[in-house]
Amino acid sequence: MDQPAGSPLVVLEGVNKSFGPLHVLKDIDLQVGRGEVLVVIGPSGSGKSTMCRCINRLETVDSGRVLVDGQELPREGKALARLRADIGMVFQSFNLFAHMSVLDNVTLGPIKVRGVAKAEARERGRALLTRVGIGDKADAMPAQLSGGQQQRAAIARALAMQPKLMLFDEPTSALDPEYISEVLDVMRGLAEEGMTMVVVTHEMGFARSAGNRVAFMDGGRIVEVAPPEQFFNAPESPRARDFLGKILTH
Repeated sequence: MDQPAGSPLVVLEGVNKSFGPLHVLKDIDLQVGRGEVLVVIGPSGSGKSTMCRCINRLETVDSGRVLVDGQELPREGKALARLRADIGMVFQSFNLFAHMSVLDNVTLGPIKVRGVAKAEARERGRALLTRVGIGDKADAMPAQLSGGQQQRAAIARALAMQPKLMLFDEPTSALDPEYISEVLDVMRGLAEEGMTMVVVTHEMGFARSAGNRVAFMDGGRIVEVAPPEQFFNAPESPRARDFLGKILTH
């Protein structure tokens, strides 16, 4: 059932998650609108990546629920695979198949999961690689690419599934500084095209310029959610002020 355009694409209600005795997510309530770019920031260990992974059930939740496009995430099986196919995810590490060409990495999902004809998948794959600026690397192996090029290939691979939602879990943290901007530029382009995105990042410049809202997490909770201008210039919570004071003065 398609939800009306005004309804949020992602809803987290009372989500809790523990790893053994460690309570990592505490009563998370969050909504992400269609076409919105939500940037999630906060200190290491605050639960940002875990929350991101709960949105596509790479991590199960202990209580509460996660809805994507009005549907609660199924626990397992084909229904979960179908829903997950609509959610693109880009990780810290590029997770490309080392033994396959860049183009084969990009076309594998559409062919195997979506049932797209090989010729069509390859044509679309080449167009996507051109879109992320590495059209000339289609036939290269991942090891022949720089870190920034590999991460852009990973973004193209996620886009090849034509997802409703893109999750980015610290996509630039494993990159050399010289490659960070080329990946963020691709992500900015996606934001401008209206892709719904949840981005966990330490890149405050991206949060300021590309985010519609910033969610600040600390200690497993969402402490504050605000538009970037408001969050960076006048954060409401003492914890956010302290965090920004430490990172923006260096």
